[in-house]
Amino acid sequence: MPRPTTAPPPTYGYGLAGTLPPEAPVETTTRLRPVRPRRTGRVLAVTACVVLGGGLIGGALAGIWLASAEPARPAEPAGYTEAKDLWHNAPVDTLFPRTLPGPGAGPGAAARTWTRIVVAPDTPCSPAVLAKGLRATLTPLGCERVLRATYTDATASSVITVSLVFTRADAEAQRTLGQGGGLTARLGEDVPPALSGPSTVAARFGARQRASWWLSAPADLPVVVTAVSGFADGRAVDRPQPADRAMARGRTDATAQSGLGHEAKGITGRFESLLRKAVAATVKEKENAR
Repeated sequence: MPRPTTAPPPTYGYGLAGTLPPEAPVETTTRLRPVRPRRTGRVLAVTACVVLGGGLIGGALAGIWLASAEPARPAEPAGYTEAKDLWHNAPVDTLFPRTLPGPGAGPGAAARTWTRIVVAPDTPCSPAVLAKGLRATLTPLGCERVLRATYTDATASSVITVSLVFTRADAEAQRTLGQGGGLTARLGEDVPPALSGPSTVAARFGARQRASWWLSAPADLPVVVTAVSGFADGRAVDRPQPADRAMARGRTDATAQSGLGHEAKGITGRFESLLRKAVAATVKEKENAR
């Protein structure tokens, strides 16, 4: 496309000396005129204008300098865009492995191993799969899809439902989700729903059986990971506890003693790592295809 031509800059009178007639003196004889006394008011007005003009110019320059000195917005994390499509691009065994090791995820940094027993189809962000507070928080950001699965530990004495909530939040909005003490602290008693599994050890895992939970919003992924744990024998729990409270030193209740708080918090961390690996593999695959 040819570049548009630009008109020559205006001369504002400069460069026209050769076309104008020579200056003519106003009078052929110079007359001496008395010099009028200066008026103090006019001098003050001129001085005020100069000071005001200088202040305006200085203010404008300071504004330009401050604008240029503002810190640049943080760059979007690598693979952030690719992560938004994992919910329908990645295989189910990638997002929810059949067996999930958790080194150091139990009480006293004990190792944990979880086995998948139930997988639910992906669903919209409805009240049936999201707690009220979390749904209200994510809806303005664009809540995309919810994926859920339920696991049991190696002894089949506990069950835990994991949810991966994919959003359309931009990177800056995602970074703010987990700030201020984290989602669990901000949403209070916002316990995630449980996913039961007929003919499995999670057959009786429902709302009354939820014992401990945790919510996590990694800053580099457009996903919220939730986990809610309970006993596999179907016993009811009067008051579910967030994982950090259930893990507090000196607790002697059944939820704390069984390590269900460790289960909930430990498994969310494991799923964050899994998602990052899946994103890295997707990015590498795209690069190799170029």
